[in-house]
Amino acid sequence: MSKLIAPSVLAADFANLQRDIEMINNSDADWIHIDVMDGVFVPNISFGIPVIKAIQKHAKKTMDVHLMIVNPDQYISTFKNIGANNLTVHFEACTHLHRTIQAIQKEGMKAGVALNPHTPISVLEDVIMDIDLICLMSVNPGFGGQNFIENTYKKIIQLKHMIEQSGSSALIEIDGGVTDQNAHKLISAGADILVAGSFVFKSQNPSETIQNLRLLANS
Repeated sequence: MSKLIAPSVLAADFANLQRDIEMINNSDADWIHIDVMDGVFVPNISFGIPVIKAIQKHAKKTMDVHLMIVNPDQYISTFKNIGANNLTVHFEACTHLHRTIQAIQKEGMKAGVALNPHTPISVLEDVIMDIDLICLMSVNPGFGGQNFIENTYKKIIQLKHMIEQSGSSALIEIDGGVTDQNAHKLISAGADILVAGSFVFKSQNPSETIQNLRLLANS
């Protein structure tokens, strides 16, 4: 399959959110990445249910929702109802991860599990066959615009090996510090989806930047 680009609307202009969603719709992007932060699991608050409802009204591409929140289980059906196609929870926030994965899939969504930079991929060994998507955080979660953590390449290679050895069909998503300088290397290491926020929305031509990232990822 071709490698995917998922612009993160955390870096969009919130005063012109419809404009930026329509830009993504008309671009070469594959998914719309939506970071939900609660100010508890991470030291920042992003946007909640009403804003995502507004995004759903205009989104024409897969809504890839990333929950950086405590107690994600209580919101699973809510996010399904407001248009999430993929729902990713953090390993570090889930006491009963396998149950959470099952609950997400029961709602008809793809289930993702995110790992913070300090969390080893070995924690996924017992659930790797059940996961649709693994999001490796390549920055510390909570804020956009951070520098890429170089150890991510090693984790991608390890995770790709685990997926292949187990026969899992899980995709590897990279979130944080993705630019045109590391996109090709990330894909070469084994990544399938690249999330890019600040690099896209702070560029002079976001649509062109998305196009270039997609070309780099699939070259």
